[in-house]
Amino acid sequence: MTSQAGILRTEVFQRDGFAPVGTLLPPEELQIHREIYDKLLSGEIESGDKRSDLASHIPLREGIRENITQIMWPSALHAPLRELPLQSRALAVARELIGDDAVLDFDMMIHKSPGSAVPTPWHQDAAYWIDLPDTRAVTVWVALDEATPDNGCMWYIRGSHREPLRAHRPTSDGRNIECDCSETEPGATAVPLSAGEAVAHAGQTLHYSRGNTSDRNRRAYILNYRPAEMIRLEREQGMDHGLEDNERKVRNRNAEDA
Repeated sequence: MTSQAGILRTEVFQRDGFAPVGTLLPPEELQIHREIYDKLLSGEIESGDKRSDLASHIPLREGIRENITQIMWPSALHAPLRELPLQSRALAVARELIGDDAVLDFDMMIHKSPGSAVPTPWHQDAAYWIDLPDTRAVTVWVALDEATPDNGCMWYIRGSHREPLRAHRPTSDGRNIECDCSETEPGATAVPLSAGEAVAHAGQTLHYSRGNTSDRNRRAYILNYRPAEMIRLEREQGMDHGLEDNERKVRNRNAEDA
Protein backbone atom coordinates (compact mmCIF):
# COMPACT_ATOMS: atom_id res chain seq x y z
CA MET A 1 0.00 0.00 0.00
CA THR A 2 1.36 3.43 -0.94
CA SER A 3 2.00 5.73 2.03
CA GLN A 4 0.51 9.19 2.35
CA ALA A 5 3.99 10.62 1.72
CA GLY A 6 4.23 8.52 -1.44
CA ILE A 7 0.86 9.77 -2.67
CA LEU A 8 1.94 13.37 -2.14
CA ARG A 9 5.27 12.72 -3.89
CA THR A 10 3.48 11.22 -6.88
CA GLU A 11 1.16 14.22 -7.06
CA VAL A 12 4.14 16.58 -7.07
CA PHE A 13 5.91 14.49 -9.73
CA GLN A 14 2.87 14.46 -11.98
CA ARG A 15 2.29 18.19 -11.52
CA ASP A 16 5.85 19.50 -11.73
CA GLY A 17 7.73 16.82 -13.66
CA PHE A 18 10.13 16.31 -10.77
CA ALA A 19 9.97 15.58 -7.05
CA PRO A 20 12.49 15.26 -4.20
CA VAL A 21 12.27 11.75 -2.77
CA GLY A 22 14.28 12.08 0.45
CA THR A 23 17.17 9.96 1.67
CA LEU A 24 17.90 6.77 -0.29
CA LEU A 25 21.43 6.19 1.03
CA PRO A 26 22.18 6.17 4.77
CA PRO A 27 25.76 7.12 5.73
CA GLU A 28 27.20 3.59 5.87
CA GLU A 29 25.85 2.74 2.40
CA LEU A 30 26.83 6.14 1.04
CA GLN A 31 30.48 5.37 1.72
CA ILE A 32 30.26 2.04 -0.14
CA HIS A 33 28.85 3.80 -3.20
CA ARG A 34 31.50 6.52 -3.04
CA GLU A 35 34.27 3.91 -2.97
CA ILE A 36 32.91 2.14 -6.05
CA TYR A 37 32.33 5.47 -7.78
CA ASP A 38 35.89 6.63 -7.13
CA LYS A 39 37.33 3.36 -8.46
CA LEU A 40 35.45 3.94 -11.71
CA LEU A 41 36.62 7.55 -11.87
CA SER A 42 40.26 6.64 -11.22
CA GLY A 43 40.21 3.81 -13.74
CA GLU A 44 40.82 1.11 -11.13
CA ILE A 45 37.55 -0.27 -12.51
CA GLU A 46 37.94 0.10 -16.27
CA SER A 47 35.06 1.82 -18.09
CA GLY A 48 36.36 1.83 -21.70
CA ASP A 49 34.08 3.47 -24.23
CA LYS A 50 31.33 3.90 -21.65
CA ARG A 51 33.25 6.92 -20.34
CA SER A 52 32.87 10.30 -22.02
CA ASP A 53 32.72 14.05 -21.46
CA LEU A 54 29.24 15.61 -21.45
CA ALA A 55 30.80 18.98 -22.24
CA SER A 56 33.53 17.93 -24.67
CA HIS A 57 32.83 21.03 -26.75
CA ILE A 58 34.37 23.21 -24.00
CA PRO A 59 38.20 23.48 -23.77
CA LEU A 60 39.58 21.64 -20.74
CA ARG A 61 41.15 23.51 -17.85
CA GLU A 62 44.63 22.45 -16.84
CA GLY A 63 44.65 19.33 -14.70
CA ILE A 64 41.07 18.30 -15.50
CA ARG A 65 40.54 15.08 -17.47
CA GLU A 66 36.90 15.83 -18.44
CA ASN A 67 34.69 18.84 -17.96
CA ILE A 68 31.80 16.58 -16.92
CA THR A 69 32.56 12.89 -16.60
CA GLN A 70 29.80 10.50 -17.62
CA ILE A 71 30.16 6.74 -17.21
CA MET A 72 27.29 4.68 -18.58
CA TRP A 73 26.25 1.36 -17.09
CA PRO A 74 28.36 1.25 -13.90
CA SER A 75 26.24 -1.73 -12.81
CA ALA A 76 27.46 -3.62 -15.89
CA LEU A 77 31.05 -2.59 -15.24
CA HIS A 78 30.86 -3.56 -11.55
CA ALA A 79 28.16 -6.18 -10.95
CA PRO A 80 28.12 -5.88 -7.11
CA LEU A 81 26.36 -2.53 -7.54
CA ARG A 82 23.24 -4.43 -8.59
CA GLU A 83 22.99 -6.17 -5.21
CA LEU A 84 23.20 -3.07 -2.99
CA PRO A 85 20.01 -1.92 -1.19
CA LEU A 86 19.83 1.33 -3.17
CA GLN A 87 18.65 -0.65 -6.18
CA SER A 88 15.47 -1.89 -4.50
CA ARG A 89 14.78 1.49 -2.89
CA ALA A 90 15.10 3.38 -6.16
CA LEU A 91 12.95 0.79 -7.94
CA ALA A 92 10.25 1.24 -5.30
CA VAL A 93 10.31 5.00 -5.91
CA ALA A 94 10.07 4.47 -9.67
CA ARG A 95 7.09 2.13 -9.33
CA GLU A 96 5.41 4.56 -6.99
CA LEU A 97 5.81 7.38 -9.52
CA ILE A 98 5.13 5.71 -12.89
CA GLY A 99 3.59 2.30 -12.17
CA ASP A 100 4.26 -1.25 -11.06
CA ASP A 101 5.58 -2.28 -14.49
CA ALA A 102 8.67 -0.06 -14.10
CA VAL A 103 12.05 -1.80 -14.22
CA LEU A 104 15.62 -0.56 -14.51
CA ASP A 105 16.49 0.51 -18.05
CA PHE A 106 20.04 1.79 -17.43
CA ASP A 107 22.24 3.55 -14.89
CA MET A 108 25.07 6.06 -15.09
CA MET A 109 27.47 8.24 -13.14
CA ILE A 110 27.95 11.95 -13.74
CA HIS A 111 30.82 13.68 -11.96
CA LYS A 112 31.77 17.35 -11.70
CA SER A 113 35.20 17.82 -10.20
CA PRO A 114 36.04 20.84 -8.04
CA GLY A 115 36.63 23.98 -10.08
CA SER A 116 35.66 22.39 -13.40
CA ALA A 117 33.07 25.19 -13.77
CA VAL A 118 31.31 23.85 -16.90
CA PRO A 119 27.49 23.59 -16.95
CA THR A 120 25.61 20.58 -18.23
CA PRO A 121 23.65 21.83 -21.28
CA TRP A 122 19.88 22.21 -20.96
CA HIS A 123 18.10 19.19 -22.42
CA GLN A 124 15.26 16.71 -22.05
CA ASP A 125 16.31 13.09 -21.64
CA ALA A 126 13.60 11.93 -24.02
CA ALA A 127 15.39 13.72 -26.87
CA TYR A 128 18.18 11.12 -26.60
CA TRP A 129 15.72 8.24 -26.72
CA ILE A 130 13.80 6.65 -29.57
CA ASP A 131 10.10 7.52 -29.69
CA LEU A 132 7.96 4.94 -27.87
CA PRO A 133 4.18 4.46 -27.61
CA ASP A 134 4.37 4.65 -23.80
CA THR A 135 6.46 7.63 -22.69
CA ARG A 136 6.45 6.90 -18.96
CA ALA A 137 9.98 7.13 -17.60
CA VAL A 138 11.59 8.33 -14.42
CA THR A 139 15.18 9.15 -13.57
CA VAL A 140 16.26 8.86 -9.93
CA TRP A 141 19.22 11.22 -9.37
CA VAL A 142 21.11 10.31 -6.19
CA ALA A 143 23.57 12.78 -4.64
CA LEU A 144 26.71 11.13 -3.27
CA ASP A 145 27.93 14.56 -2.11
CA GLU A 146 26.01 17.59 -0.97
CA ALA A 147 24.63 19.16 -4.17
CA THR A 148 24.18 22.93 -4.25
CA PRO A 149 23.75 25.47 -7.05
CA ASP A 150 27.47 26.28 -6.87
CA ASN A 151 28.69 22.70 -7.32
CA GLY A 152 26.02 21.48 -9.73
CA CYS A 153 22.69 20.53 -8.18
CA MET A 154 19.85 19.85 -10.60
CA TRP A 155 17.68 22.62 -12.05
CA TYR A 156 14.29 21.89 -13.61
CA ILE A 157 11.59 23.80 -15.44
CA ARG A 158 8.42 23.07 -13.54
CA GLY A 159 5.65 21.71 -15.77
CA SER A 160 7.84 21.33 -18.87
CA HIS A 161 7.05 17.60 -19.03
CA ARG A 162 3.53 18.53 -20.13
CA GLU A 163 4.78 20.55 -23.11
CA PRO A 164 6.01 19.23 -26.49
CA LEU A 165 9.67 18.27 -26.66
CA ARG A 166 11.85 21.21 -27.63
CA ALA A 167 14.07 21.14 -30.68
CA HIS A 168 17.51 19.79 -29.71
CA ARG A 169 20.72 20.18 -31.67
CA PRO A 170 24.25 18.78 -31.42
CA THR A 171 26.78 20.72 -29.39
CA SER A 172 29.53 22.39 -31.44
CA ASP A 173 31.68 19.23 -31.52
CA GLY A 174 28.71 16.99 -32.35
CA ARG A 175 29.25 14.72 -29.35
CA ASN A 176 26.36 15.83 -27.13
CA ILE A 177 23.02 17.59 -27.51
CA GLU A 178 21.42 20.72 -26.10
CA CYS A 179 18.34 22.92 -26.41
CA ASP A 180 17.44 26.54 -25.71
CA CYS A 181 16.45 27.23 -22.10
CA SER A 182 17.68 29.24 -19.12
CA GLU A 183 17.34 29.76 -15.38
CA THR A 184 15.21 32.83 -16.13
CA GLU A 185 12.36 30.80 -17.64
CA PRO A 186 9.13 30.60 -15.63
CA GLY A 187 9.20 27.59 -13.34
CA ALA A 188 13.00 27.29 -13.18
CA THR A 189 13.79 25.59 -9.87
CA ALA A 190 17.05 24.52 -8.25
CA VAL A 191 16.90 21.36 -6.10
CA PRO A 192 19.76 21.28 -3.57
CA LEU A 193 20.28 17.91 -1.87
CA SER A 194 22.20 16.57 1.07
CA ALA A 195 24.50 13.61 0.47
CA GLY A 196 22.38 10.48 0.20
CA GLU A 197 19.23 12.28 -0.88
CA ALA A 198 17.62 11.96 -4.31
CA VAL A 199 15.34 13.75 -6.74
CA ALA A 200 13.26 12.09 -9.47
CA HIS A 201 12.33 13.60 -12.83
CA ALA A 202 10.33 12.61 -15.89
CA GLY A 203 11.90 11.94 -19.27
CA GLN A 204 10.32 15.04 -20.80
CA THR A 205 11.33 17.46 -18.01
CA LEU A 206 13.78 20.21 -19.01
CA HIS A 207 16.85 20.20 -16.77
CA TYR A 208 20.48 21.21 -16.46
CA SER A 209 23.06 21.96 -13.78
CA ARG A 210 25.58 24.73 -13.32
CA GLY A 211 29.30 24.11 -13.45
CA ASN A 212 31.09 23.19 -10.26
CA THR A 213 32.75 26.42 -9.09
CA SER A 214 33.28 25.10 -5.57
CA ASP A 215 36.20 23.28 -3.99
CA ARG A 216 34.03 20.19 -3.42
CA ASN A 217 33.23 17.13 -5.51
CA ARG A 218 29.78 16.61 -7.00
CA ARG A 219 29.27 12.91 -7.51
CA ALA A 220 25.87 11.71 -8.74
CA TYR A 221 24.63 8.18 -9.36
CA ILE A 222 21.62 8.04 -11.66
CA LEU A 223 19.13 5.25 -12.33
CA ASN A 224 16.53 5.31 -15.10
CA TYR A 225 13.32 3.29 -15.16
CA ARG A 226 10.53 2.68 -17.67
CA PRO A 227 7.90 0.00 -18.36
CA ALA A 228 9.39 -3.43 -19.07
CA GLU A 229 7.50 -3.68 -22.36
CA MET A 230 9.04 -0.41 -23.57
CA ILE A 231 12.52 -1.66 -22.71
CA ARG A 232 11.80 -4.74 -24.80
CA LEU A 233 10.81 -2.49 -27.73
CA GLU A 234 13.95 -0.38 -27.25
CA ARG A 235 16.26 -3.37 -27.31
CA GLU A 236 14.52 -4.78 -30.40
CA GLN A 237 15.36 -1.50 -32.16
CA GLY A 238 18.97 -1.49 -30.95
CA MET A 239 18.58 1.15 -28.23
CA ASP A 240 20.60 0.16 -25.16
CA HIS A 241 21.69 3.55 -23.76
CA GLY A 242 25.39 3.07 -24.35
CA LEU A 243 25.79 -0.55 -23.37
CA GLU A 244 27.13 -1.31 -26.85
CA ASP A 245 27.14 2.05 -28.67
CA ASN A 246 27.76 5.12 -26.49
CA GLU A 247 26.82 7.72 -29.10
CA ARG A 248 24.81 10.68 -27.82
CA LYS A 249 22.54 12.16 -30.45
CA VAL A 250 18.94 13.22 -31.02
CA ARG A 251 16.93 10.05 -31.66
CA ASN A 252 13.39 11.17 -30.84
CA ARG A 253 11.77 12.56 -33.98
CA ASN A 254 9.71 14.95 -31.83
CA ALA A 255 12.92 16.66 -30.69
CA GLU A 256 14.59 17.03 -34.06
CA ASP A 257 15.73 20.55 -34.92
CA ALA A 258 13.64 21.53 -37.96
